[in-house]
Amino acid sequence: MNKYAETEYSIGEFSKLTGLSIHTLRYYEKEQLITPARDSGNRRRYSEQDLAWVEFIQRLKDTGMPIKEIKRYARLRRAGDATLTERMEMLKAHHEALEEQILEMLEHRRKLEQKISYYREEIARAGK
Repeated sequence: MNKYAETEYSIGEFSKLTGLSIHTLRYYEKEQLITPARDSGNRRRYSEQDLAWVEFIQRLKDTGMPIKEIKRYARLRRAGDATLTERMEMLKAHHEALEEQILEMLEHRRKLEQKISYYREEIARAGK
């Protein structure tokens, strides 16, 4: 039994689950980031697999991957297992860029902590 076959969601239900507007979901479909199934009335039906995929798209966006790269990744994903290596390489490159950002942010935090410490010392010295 396919673990993703159990539940289907309408676009409204899926919007609530993901926190994405219906407009955004339609945009994602237009841009071929997601391709929900359609029922006999041609209404979109989203699956648990779609939910996991949209959560991953959101994570890529939240970590700064440009939409152009997310579209490329989605295109490769649709192409199937022949693109596994290329997708992995994309994620490795994104991971590396994220690591660099984290290190940069940690350095910014360290500098701010130094400045805060300086002001504490100056305030304490002035108060004596």
